[in-house]
Amino acid sequence: MKKAIFFYETILKKVTNVMGVFAGVILFVPALMIFYEVVMRGMFNAPTEWSIELSVYCVLVAGFLGMPVTYGAGKHIKVDIFTSKLSPKNYCFLEILASTIGAIFCLVFFVEAVNMASLSYEIDRRSPDTLRVPLWIPQLSMPIGIGMLFLHFLGTIFVDITKLTSGEFSKEVA
Repeated sequence: MKKAIFFYETILKKVTNVMGVFAGVILFVPALMIFYEVVMRGMFNAPTEWSIELSVYCVLVAGFLGMPVTYGAGKHIKVDIFTSKLSPKNYCFLEILASTIGAIFCLVFFVEAVNMASLSYEIDRRSPDTLRVPLWIPQLSMPIGIGMLFLHFLGTIFVDITKLTSGEFSKEVA
């Protein structure tokens, strides 16, 4: 079982790292576009119509693709004022509960995001702005990012259940 979890986490980390690089590059693009917009508007009095629209999409995509990267690196916000006082075994139980709630939320969000993106694709919904971007393209980042976050929550649940069933915490039971 531990080998399977190790393999699962290894593959998940590799895919997450690729997503992280992609999200980082996507987040760098708006900086270049806004710089270009400032130069064109300020120096040549020729503002662009597309830079703000594409910048918003890039930030949206980077945000959703960055969620699993952040969780996988253990950088999500944690308030540990109460959990720091728990025994490792009780903390593990609490983490399983929180990860299960997070996984359920991600699953519901994933289904709704897939429905939204597929509906946008089916009816050819486009942005009302100049570029008329098909909305399913930026919307696709939502089910991808939240789906990967779901897989990270599952990994956390598997690891913590393995800790509990292996008796790792048996010495601390009072």
